[in-house]
Amino acid sequence: MAWQLFRLGRWSFVHRRVVAAVWVALLAVLAVGAATLSGKTSEKFELPGIESTQAFELIEERSPQAKPDGATARVVFEAPAGRSLTEPGYSSAITAALRGLTTENVQSVTDPVTGGTISEDGRVGYAAVSYSKTSNELLDSDRAALQNAAHTAQDAGLHVAVGGDALTEFEMPLAEVIGVAVALVVLAITFGSLVAAGMPLLTALAGVGIGMLAITTLTGFVELSSVTPALGTMLGLAVGIDYALFIMSRYQSEVRAGRSLEEAAGRAVGTAGSAVVFAGLTVVIALVGLAVCNIGFLTQMGLGGAFTVAIAVLISLTLLPAILGFAGDKVMRGRPRYLAKETGGAEFRTHGRRWVEGISRRKWPALAGGIALAAVAALPMASMQLALPDDSSKPAGSDARVAYDLIADNFGAGANGPLVVVVDTANAPDPAAAVQTATDHLQALAARAGSDIATVVPAVTSAAPQAQQAFTQQLATVRFATLTVIPGSGPSDQATKDLVAEIRAAVADLPAETGARALVTGQTAVGVDIADKLTQVFPIYLAVVVGLAIFLLIAVFRSIWVPIKAALGFLLSVGVSLGATVAVFQWGWLNQLIGLDSTGPVLFILPILLTGILFGLAMDYEVFLVSRMREAYVHGAPARRAVLEGFTHSARVVVAAAIIMVGVFAGFALTDDVILKTIGFALAVGVLADAFLVRMLIVPAFMLIVGERIWWMPKWLAPLVPTFDIEGEKLTERLDGSSGEPTQERVLATH
Repeated sequence: MAWQLFRLGRWSFVHRRVVAAVWVALLAVLAVGAATLSGKTSEKFELPGIESTQAFELIEERSPQAKPDGATARVVFEAPAGRSLTEPGYSSAITAALRGLTTENVQSVTDPVTGGTISEDGRVGYAAVSYSKTSNELLDSDRAALQNAAHTAQDAGLHVAVGGDALTEFEMPLAEVIGVAVALVVLAITFGSLVAAGMPLLTALAGVGIGMLAITTLTGFVELSSVTPALGTMLGLAVGIDYALFIMSRYQSEVRAGRSLEEAAGRAVGTAGSAVVFAGLTVVIALVGLAVCNIGFLTQMGLGGAFTVAIAVLISLTLLPAILGFAGDKVMRGRPRYLAKETGGAEFRTHGRRWVEGISRRKWPALAGGIALAAVAALPMASMQLALPDDSSKPAGSDARVAYDLIADNFGAGANGPLVVVVDTANAPDPAAAVQTATDHLQALAARAGSDIATVVPAVTSAAPQAQQAFTQQLATVRFATLTVIPGSGPSDQATKDLVAEIRAAVADLPAETGARALVTGQTAVGVDIADKLTQVFPIYLAVVVGLAIFLLIAVFRSIWVPIKAALGFLLSVGVSLGATVAVFQWGWLNQLIGLDSTGPVLFILPILLTGILFGLAMDYEVFLVSRMREAYVHGAPARRAVLEGFTHSARVVVAAAIIMVGVFAGFALTDDVILKTIGFALAVGVLADAFLVRMLIVPAFMLIVGERIWWMPKWLAPLVPTFDIEGEKLTERLDGSSGEPTQERVLATH
C-alpha cells in the first residue's frame, strides 16, 4: 500500500491542476445539488418497534387524520402583577390571538380561559397547540401564525412566551470559527510558516464543504436528523486538519533531508499517508459500526460522519500534495516575525525527549498515577442518568425556556411533559368498561403514598349522559382511547422515567382482566424506550467495533499486547469523558464556563455515540505515536530506545493534533444547542484525556515496563494476519540504496 500511495502522492503533486480541477468541480456540482434538491432536517429522535412508537402507530392506523407525534407548541400568557387573565380585556385578547392559529396543519388548540389551564392566582395560562405535521414539515405560515398570535396578545399588555418544537429551526453553529482559529495558531507554531499552516486548514475546509453539501443534498431524498450535518462538520474539520498535519510534517522532514519537492510529496503520502489511511479506516469502522444498533438516527449520524472522514482522507492524499505543488518551496518559508526564533521541531523534540526520559526513570509511578487519575475522574459516571433533552435545557431567557419555567412554576414541572396512555380496545368485549378499568388502575397508582402522578385526566372528562354516549360511539369507531397522566416531576427527571415503568406495571394485567391493552407513550416515554434499547445493543456494538479494530491493530503492529493496551487505554478515556460530562451537565460543576445555566440528565445517545467516535480518534493517536516506535524497533533499536526515539519524533505532531481537535470540539461545546454542547464537550474532554493522559503518559510507561514482550505475537497467528506497512519500510527499501539515500536509478524508475 505504501508504494501505491507514494505513486498517488507524487502523481497528485505533478498533475496538480487536474487534481485541483476535479475537487473544485465536485464541490461545484454538490453546491448546485444542495441549492436545488435539499430538504429539511428533523429534530425528533424516533425508533420503530418500541412501545411508545407502537402507540403512535396505533393511533395513526385507527385515526388516519391524527398525528400523535406531530409538532407541538405551548403558548404561555402572563398577566401583569395583580391582574388576571380572566378579565374581559385579556380573555378576549387571548381568544383573538388563538383564533389566528387555525392554519391547515393545526389539529387542535386549547384555550386556557375555557379549557381551565390557568394558574390559581389567574396570572398565568397556556394554550396547547398540536400539529398534523412534524416540526421540519411545518410551513413558514404555521410559524408566522404562532408569532402573530404572540404579538396580538402582547399588544393587549400580556407577556407571551412560546415553547415546544413548532418554532424550532436548527441552524448550523459558528463553532467552526473557534476550531479554525485554534488550528491556525497551533499549525503556525508547529510548522513555523503561515503558508504551511494554511494548507491543512484549506484542505480540511474543502473536505467539510464537500461532506456537508453532499449531506445537504441527501436531505432532499431522506429525512435526516439535524445533528447529522453538525456531527459531520465537527468530525470532518477535526480529522481533516489532523490528517493533513501528519502528512505536512512528514513532507517538511523529507524536504529538510534533501529530497526533491516531488519525491518528498510522494514519500510523505507513502509513509504518513499510510498511517492516515489506517487511522481513517478505524474511525470509519467505528462510525459505520453504529449501524449494528439498528437505530435509524444513529445509523444516519454514523454514516454521515464516516463519509466526511473518508473525504478528509482522500483530500489529504490527493489535494494536499497538489497544493504543495502549487506552493513550491514557499511551504518551507514565510516564518512570521513572532516565530523568528526557532520554536518548532528541535525545541519540541527536546521537550518530548525530556518528558519520555522522565517517564522512563519513573515507569511504575507514572503508570499507577495515570491509571489512578483516570479512575478518579471517571467516578461520577457511576451516577449517570440519561434522558432526552427538553426545554428546561434551553438557554436562560430564550422563549422556550421562559415558557417552560412559567408552566413549571405555576402548574408543576410535569405539565411540560405529560404522559399518554393509549388503551387499545379492539379485542375488548366491553370497550367502555376496559377504559374505565385502566383509569381506575392509574387513579389507584396516583393515590399511593409517594406517587409522582399529579393528575390523571380520564378519556371522558364529563359525567353528563350526552358526553358518555358520544364517547361510547367514538370508541366503537376508532377502538382506542387516550388517558393523560401529568407527572409531578419534569420530563427529564429520573422520577418521571421511573413513573413510566410504574404505569406499565400498573396496567400490565389489563389484557387478562378486560381483553384490552395499554401502551404508554409521550416524548418522555420515547426517550426512556430508546435509552433502554441503546443499553441493550451497546455490548454488541462494542464487541463488533473493538474486535475489528483490534484485528487491524494486530495486523499493523504485528503484536498482541499493543492492541490490547490500546483498547484498555481507550476505556480509560471514555470513563474520564463520561465522568466529566456527568459532573458538569448533571451535577453542575463549573457549568457556567461553557454557558450552561441548568443541570439535568446526560444526553441519552451520548455513551454509544461517544464510544464510536472517540474509539476511532483514540486509535489515530495510537497509530501515529506507536508506529514511529515500531519503525525504530524494526530498524534494530532495543525496545526501550525504540520507545524513546519513537515518542521523541511523534510527540510534537500528536500534541499539535490533539490541541487542534480539542479546539474544534470545544467550539461546539460553547454553542446554545444542548445536544451539540454535550457531544462537543464530551469529545473535547475525551481527546484531551486520551492524547495527554493515556497516549503520552500511560502508554509509554506501560511499554517501557513490558519491554521486548510488547512486540510479541504467537507464531501460529502470524500467517493468519495480513501485513500493513504503515511505517513505509518497504517503500524506503525500494527507493533507497544501501547508503540510505535515493539512487538516481531508483528515482528514475519510479517515474
